Amino acid sequence: MARTVPLPIPQSGIHPADVPPRRGLIIVLSVLAGALIAALWSFRFVDSVIGDNVANTLLGHDAKHTEIAGLVAGTVFAFVSGLAGTFTACNIAVFGAIAPLAQAQRPAQADADASDRVATRADGGVSPRAALRPLSRLVLGMVVVSAAYGAIGALAGERLPQLSTAQPASGLPPRLIQASVVFGLIGLAFGYLGLAALRVVPDPFARLSQRFPHARLVVVGALIGGFLTGRPFPLFHKLFEYAAETHNPFYGAAVFVLQSLGNITLMALLFAVLVYATRGRFTRWLTARPARVATITAVAFLVVGAFTFLYWDVRLPAMFGYGWFPTASW
Repeated sequence: MARTVPLPIPQSGIHPADVPPRRGLIIVLSVLAGALIAALWSFRFVDSVIGDNVANTLLGHDAKHTEIAGLVAGTVFAFVSGLAGTFTACNIAVFGAIAPLAQAQRPAQADADASDRVATRADGGVSPRAALRPLSRLVLGMVVVSAAYGAIGALAGERLPQLSTAQPASGLPPRLIQASVVFGLIGLAFGYLGLAALRVVPDPFARLSQRFPHARLVVVGALIGGFLTGRPFPLFHKLFEYAAETHNPFYGAAVFVLQSLGNITLMALLFAVLVYATRGRFTRWLTARPARVATITAVAFLVVGAFTFLYWDVRLPAMFGYGWFPTASW
């Protein structure tokens, strides 16, 4: 019987017990899961049935075909359209942040205990301060990117491919080319972080995290903020057009930040439920063994990374005649 050759561990000082077993199998199954989701994904269902109906219900009118009536309405539209786009193909990867959030919550709890004796509740639950601290780092990275792009978008307007309405006779429209490039890079970034969690490739945050423990979450947040730089979601496109018409970089930054906050609202609520409803047991279970948290983090990043890359850089071009990718008929 052929013996399985273990994958190398490039980092020094890693205890063998901290390395997940069967890393090769984890990688293969995670990538296959991402590919399966990419093949089965129905953008019509999530964009129209879910996205449009959520926005229409919250706004009380047809979100897609009703003009945005003023700056205040645009501000409300920004958050609602972000929430409505939670499960779109350009945002679903946000749920991959739950595992690193839970991993970072334990050190945050320890810091809160050291600096504030009342941080740990008497009933053994998790203090809001400790639970929200990792989430705030994620939001920081997201806000910086989304605000910067919103300001640039309001000034540049139609000069950006993302706002182009061109429909070439052959090939991808400019806005989809931008989406393919942006989400392809983000997908590869998530995939690398997944491999780094398994100790297959060097961890880019190994040294930086010693000085800035939450650097990883800030970067993950920046990747989430980067979704806006490629998003072709119709409701976001409508918001982008309105922000560009104002030519106000501060307004553009504000509504893009609200859009991103809407994107992560359900993920943040799910994280809070996992932490509070289990009275911290979910976090303790996840972080009890380094190999366990590494496995779950890697699976999350590899699945969303594979899905994001394959959907936007293989399936999307195939829809326009460039290559082939299996796609469900619905």
